[in-house]
Amino acid sequence: MKDSHGRVIDYLRISLTDRCNFRCIYCMPEEGVSPMGHDEILSLEEVERLVAIAAKHGIKSVRLTGGEPLVRKGVEDLVRALTTIEGIENISMTTNGVLLPKMAEGLKAAGLNRVNISLDTLDPEQFRQVTRVGNLEDALAGLDAALKVGFSPVKVNAVTVRRLDQDFLAFAKLSLDRPLHVRFIEYMPLGQEAGDGLAGWGKEDVISSQELLERINADALAAGMEPLAPADKNPLGWGPAKYMAFPGAQGTVGFISPLSRHFCSQCNRLRLTADGKIRPCLFSDEEYDVRAALRSGTDEQVAAVLMEALGAKPDEHHDKVGTERNMSAIGG
Repeated sequence: MKDSHGRVIDYLRISLTDRCNFRCIYCMPEEGVSPMGHDEILSLEEVERLVAIAAKHGIKSVRLTGGEPLVRKGVEDLVRALTTIEGIENISMTTNGVLLPKMAEGLKAAGLNRVNISLDTLDPEQFRQVTRVGNLEDALAGLDAALKVGFSPVKVNAVTVRRLDQDFLAFAKLSLDRPLHVRFIEYMPLGQEAGDGLAGWGKEDVISSQELLERINADALAAGMEPLAPADKNPLGWGPAKYMAFPGAQGTVGFISPLSRHFCSQCNRLRLTADGKIRPCLFSDEEYDVRAALRSGTDEQVAAVLMEALGAKPDEHHDKVGTERNMSAIGG
């Protein structure tokens, strides 16, 4: 599939649920979100059918997200079903990791290829502050479980936020002794701005990837380490990260720059929300209802919604700030 700007679209991100076992301050209010009704959420069978139709039109890679995808009952069965769809080459997941110690082995056996673990701080007290309810040791146990069962690559996604004053060198050093791929993601202004009791952070919290690289290298030199240099080989994936590495490290350090260095010209994805909307762009509020077609239409009608959404992909996000939905509802 190609969009109207000539980009090949072969990657579908699927939100399985708007629910989560965390209450991260950049993602949702402290009281959580009003859960969608059972009839609003796509069934796993509907998700499977959509992927099968999308695969016939060129989708090759699928990423399962949430909310937190591992709180969705039957997720292992869905992974197993997706592996049987002709044309689907890779199935991955983004998770906060806390359920992986119990579920990693089953997910690997079902056919999940790799995982990204969202982890914004390595300070236990700050972790509880950011997640409101989580424990750092549980997330780190999930990281260990992912490596133990052989997911490859295992990536750590850290959103960089100025007010948190995160220890970025400590994050980068995770890549030294284990095949971990740490990716720093510029804070993205999705949902409503922070303030007035709303979840989120402000625009002043954005740290550009260039500033971050300079800070990590300065801290590394001060600690007697060699600085990051361009990586010899990038980890497998479909994203826009620019990868660096410490000399001799087993893993890499990546920088994802949606604001300071637009990669819209390389965008290869569509998004499916948990309530059955195709979203052409993360930063856009434009959505296309595929749920109705899945429930009462033919495969051709489902494909027509995909094609309509494909044709609506913008050339770039044009520095848009704020979206009607928060990240938990969009799907990571």
